Amino acid sequence: MAAMAAVAVSRTSLCYFNPKLFLFPTKNSKPASVLNNRGLSTTITCVFSSLSSSIQENLGVGVGAVSQPCLSRNVVELLEERGLLESMTSDNLRSACSKPLKVYCGFDPTAESLHLGNLLGIIVLTWFHRCGHKAVALIGGATATIGDPSGKSLERPEIDPDALQRNTTGIANTMTRILGSSGSLVILNNYDWWKEVRLLDFLKNVGRYARVGTMMSKESVKKRLETEQGMSYTEFTYQLLQGYDFLHLFRKEEITVQIGGSDQWGNITAGTELIRKTLQQQDETEGGGAAAYGLTFPLLLKSDGTKFGKSEDGAIWLSPSMLSPYKFYQYFFSVPDADIVRFLKILTFLDMEEIGELERGMKSPGYIPNTAQRRLAEEVTRFVHGEQGLEDALTATQALKPGSDTALDWKMIEGISEDIPSCSLPLSGVLDSSIIDLSVSSGLLDSKSAARRLLKQGGLYLNNTRVDSETKRIQPQDIVDGKLLLLSAGRKNKVVVRISS
Repeated sequence: MAAMAAVAVSRTSLCYFNPKLFLFPTKNSKPASVLNNRGLSTTITCVFSSLSSSIQENLGVGVGAVSQPCLSRNVVELLEERGLLESMTSDNLRSACSKPLKVYCGFDPTAESLHLGNLLGIIVLTWFHRCGHKAVALIGGATATIGDPSGKSLERPEIDPDALQRNTTGIANTMTRILGSSGSLVILNNYDWWKEVRLLDFLKNVGRYARVGTMMSKESVKKRLETEQGMSYTEFTYQLLQGYDFLHLFRKEEITVQIGGSDQWGNITAGTELIRKTLQQQDETEGGGAAAYGLTFPLLLKSDGTKFGKSEDGAIWLSPSMLSPYKFYQYFFSVPDADIVRFLKILTFLDMEEIGELERGMKSPGYIPNTAQRRLAEEVTRFVHGEQGLEDALTATQALKPGSDTALDWKMIEGISEDIPSCSLPLSGVLDSSIIDLSVSSGLLDSKSAARRLLKQGGLYLNNTRVDSETKRIQPQDIVDGKLLLLSAGRKNKVVVRISS
C-alpha cells in the first residue's frame, strides 16, 4: 500500500509589473523564463493513519508524525506545557480549540530546503493535527519575492524566478516527506492568489485599513529604521502582504489560526487586525462571526541565548540532499546537557513522563553519558528523515566509530564522505607510505610530530583500527575495496583518502 499525492503545478502567462512589489496580469507577457513562478497547490491525503505502526515503519513513512487525531487534549495547554507557546492574540483561543480548527504556518522559499529554524513550525502544526485540527502549510511563492525583514539587518537579495521555482518545489517535497504521513495535510502557495491582485484594488481593499503609525511600531520595522541602511518601502509592505494572506485564507479556506515564530508576531497581528477591520461591519450586521487568532512559539535558542541550528559548516538543512541523515543525527547527538531536556520537550513527541524519567536518569549515579542525547537524536532524525534515514545514520555512526568492529565497505564510506573532509592521492603515493607521512599528506594532521604524538596517545586510527606502531606502512589490503582509506585522529576528526587513477 502506498501513499498517493497529487501535485498540481500551474503555468501562467503573467509578468511582474514590479517584481519587487505587486504582480499584475497582462496580455503582453515577457519570456516564460522570466515569468514563471508556477503556482503550486498540493493536497495530500493520508492513507497511513489506520495502519499499524509496524506497517508504517516498513513503508518508511515519517512515523514520528503519525497519530490518530482527537480532541481529548487542548492543544494550547499542551504547547504551553512543552514550552512551545510564546504569545497568543487572544486567550479565547484556548476555548476555541475545543472544536476542530484550521491552522496554517507560512514558509517563504528562500532556499531549496527548509532548515532547523523551520522545524518548530512543522512540529507545532503536527501537534495541532494530533489534537484534531486541520494543518495547512503555506509556501510564500509571492512574498518570497519581497523578503521578510523580520530578524534581518539587511534587505534580502532578490530571488530570480528559476531559483524561486526550485526552492518552492524543494520545500514542497520536504513538507510532503515529513508531514505527508501525519493525517491530512494541505500545501498552498500564496502566488496562486497574488498573481491576480492589482495594485489599485490592493490599496483600496487592504491599504485603507492599514495605519502607518501601527506599521512603524512593529519591532521588525523599528529595529531596521534605527540602522544606517534603514528599510525600503518594498520591505515595509511585507507585513501587509502576510496580513492579506491570512485574510484570504480566512475567507476562502475558513482558516482561523496562524502560527509562527516569535519574530513573526508583527506580521501575524497585521493579519488578525486586517481581518477584524475588514469584517467588522459584516460581523455587526450578521450578529458576529468567526474570530481569527495568532499564536507564536519561541525561537530555537540554546541556553546561552544563541541560535540553535547553525554548525561550523552552515545551516542544518532538513533535506537529505543538502545534509545527510548521518550528519543531522550527529548534530543532535552533540547537544550539551544544559539544553537536552528542553529540546526533548519542544523537538520530540515523547510524552512528558518519559522525558521526566530521562531527566531524572541524568542526575543518577549510574547514568551513561549521552543517553538522553542519543534519544533526542533518534527521535528528531526519525521525524525528519523517517525510519530508513535513522537506520542509515545509526549504521554510519557505528561504522565510523574508531575501534568499531563493523566491517567497512567503500559504498558506506562514500555515503558519508560529503560530511567529512576528503582528498585524492595516487596509488603510488599511498602504497608503502608510512602512516605518519600519510596522516600529514592527507591533511588529517599538520605535522609528523603531531602524528607521532597522537599515535603514542592511542588516538590514530586506520579504517577504525588503532595504529600502535610508527613503522606501520600502507598495504594493499588496507585499501577498502581498492578504492579508499579512512584515517581518524581521535573520535571526531576524520579524512577519507580516495585512490585516484
